[in-house]
Amino acid sequence: MYEIYRLLVRFCYFCISLKVSMNTRSKIEEPVAKEFQQFNDEFANSLKSETRRLQSAIIQIQHAVGKHVRPLLVLLTAKACGKITEHTINAAVLLELLHTATLIHDDVIDETKERRGLPSLNAIFDNRVSVLVGDYILSSALIRAIQTRNLQIISIVSNLGRDLSEGEIKQLETAEESIVDEEAYMQVIKKKTATLLSACTEIGAICADAPADIVEKSKLLGEYLGYAFQIKDDIFDYYKNEDLGKPTGNDIREGKVTLPLLYALQHAGPAELETYMTLLRSKVFTPVQVDQLIDFAIRKGGIEYAENRMRHYHSKAIELVDSYPDSDAKEALILLANYIIERKK
Repeated sequence: MYEIYRLLVRFCYFCISLKVSMNTRSKIEEPVAKEFQQFNDEFANSLKSETRRLQSAIIQIQHAVGKHVRPLLVLLTAKACGKITEHTINAAVLLELLHTATLIHDDVIDETKERRGLPSLNAIFDNRVSVLVGDYILSSALIRAIQTRNLQIISIVSNLGRDLSEGEIKQLETAEESIVDEEAYMQVIKKKTATLLSACTEIGAICADAPADIVEKSKLLGEYLGYAFQIKDDIFDYYKNEDLGKPTGNDIREGKVTLPLLYALQHAGPAELETYMTLLRSKVFTPVQVDQLIDFAIRKGGIEYAENRMRHYHSKAIELVDSYPDSDAKEALILLANYIIERKK
């Protein structure tokens, strides 16, 4: 009887949370509702192929579609800076295509079998097909980049591709060498996450023909949001949450030392530090050892530290949003920034 009651309480909380989340989401989308629908249509049109296996893979990708935070950032920044054009829609599509391609490649690299609660592409097909599908989507993104007819945007996207690759390689290096260094961690998340969100807000401002100083502020806005976004994602790895769509402790199993564990290691005594560093260097973790590392990070205040860092970057982002003229798009950007640090998955 108690178990049934507990499940009912959990279900009620879930329904309330879902309603709040949907209300927030609709308020974020409202200022760009028409343009966001255009984006969705164009994004779907970009993911089509007459090749049977490729189209089958694309259908799987569409089933696991994400929250489209990046295209919303493009559209809302452009609207806050003055206007949305056809080039803005193309830019939003190309950035989401690029993001989708990198996720597919990341799952191959990390040997991940789950994405957003569903089997990942490499789990359904194999690594060969997944890499080729990622390459196909990346090529589709480049076509969209050309359609913006803006060399500045093409340059940003080209450099972004290099940054994303460098970030992934840097993360592999830090995991292999068990590097415990916050500066190295920040370099990784800058390359892997912050540069992508930074490109979204910078390109949104460029598409609106914003002055150079506003473009630069917009670029920095995305960077700060990217730091907050990734730190939030890293915090999720330390909590059991069936709604996340990925196993708890996944980063630890892959040898990734993210901010909560990094802080704990930096504030451990010599004996404790040696114990956990020896464990990390082993590279193969039992479920019990993963739980030990999670408990260690929580006990040492790693979660609180990471949350404080996340809120620091969120505050810096809000300061930049405040510099935009008052508008519905500006208010939606604030809601989106809040959502990034308050989301449950």
